[in-house]
Amino acid sequence: MYPDRVVSGMRPTGAMHLGHYHGALKNWVKLQAQQPCLFFVADWHALTTHYDDPAIIERATWDMLVDWLAAGVDPSQATLFIQSKVPEHAELHLLLSMATPLTWLERVPTYKDQIDNLAGRDLTTYGFLGYPLLQAADVLIYRASEVPVGEDQVPHIEMMRELARRFNHLYGKEAGFEEKAQAAVRKLGSKRAKLYLELRTDYQQDGKEAALEQARAMLDDAASLSNIDRERLFGYLEGSRKLILALPRATLSSASRLPGLDGRKMSKSYGNAIGLREDRDSVTKKVRTMPTDPARVRRTDAGDPAKCPVFQLHQVYTDDATRDWVQKGCTSAAIGCIECKQPVIDAIIAEQQPMHERAQQYLDDPTLVRAIVADGCDQARKLAQETMRDVREAMGLGYL
Repeated sequence: MYPDRVVSGMRPTGAMHLGHYHGALKNWVKLQAQQPCLFFVADWHALTTHYDDPAIIERATWDMLVDWLAAGVDPSQATLFIQSKVPEHAELHLLLSMATPLTWLERVPTYKDQIDNLAGRDLTTYGFLGYPLLQAADVLIYRASEVPVGEDQVPHIEMMRELARRFNHLYGKEAGFEEKAQAAVRKLGSKRAKLYLELRTDYQQDGKEAALEQARAMLDDAASLSNIDRERLFGYLEGSRKLILALPRATLSSASRLPGLDGRKMSKSYGNAIGLREDRDSVTKKVRTMPTDPARVRRTDAGDPAKCPVFQLHQVYTDDATRDWVQKGCTSAAIGCIECKQPVIDAIIAEQQPMHERAQQYLDDPTLVRAIVADGCDQARKLAQETMRDVREAMGLGYL
């Protein structure tokens, strides 16, 4: 019923850097060649923390889109759009809020973390409290099957699944659901089907939460099932309800976590980032002035690569032979820090060269980006409208 579909977005809150590329964009480029993908600029999300300074959002939005295209995101393979240009996101967010327990929002782990990390901002707003719900609407509106995320975002995906289950339980009524669910059970194979039914009984009759989680895990791993059969069986575990909103799965990115110039996670707020399209001279200067092992006061002092932020960049940018050369040369003082840094500089510049080339056509003619986005917004909105028709009908609003 619902095809596999990947959805992901980013907030336009500032310049993109190589940490974004290695942490997300490389994965997007890979995914777009494998299945349908929708990638959106989450401009409404930017307002959850920058509501008092929205001036940066417009410029950051267009810069971000150029960065995506420069990184290799292909509009002929993926749909690129801007969140606020698809108002159905806001409508689904509103309708989901009617039945979302407040405690669900308060328990999201990143809620308190963000408040601590952004202590200088007044975040006592509904927009900030409710951003996981808007995030859920962003994904559920497209009935996404997968959402590529880092580990810190997994609780958000689980909340999306809980919201979809709750919505389906409250509003889902499918003719012949029982028969369709039982047919899906048989597709599991005799052994798994028997286990599934036992776990369903344990949960429904005895309320065993462990049985529910075990059954869900089994369904997640059942590659033979279609998405609609999998979602029917999720619903059949807890009752007899139709799938209206699909349950997305978190796909943990295998991308590298790129260290910054000081060894911490690369972040513009730490001032340790290299821009995605930074010029050659600036890259060279930044890497050459990076701190190294404090023990290497003089060129003749031996060092320890394990204590050097530059060696962390070697882990991402150079091959085994180069890293072995660094290891031996540093610990014996056979090479100096400037020599050690040069292969990293060369690799970063080589990585960025095609990005500069791809970006140039969009910098020369910004209307190209706007045309891509206009087309992407139209495509995204058609999908969103299909979902909202079903949602409105299920909630008794289909008379409009």
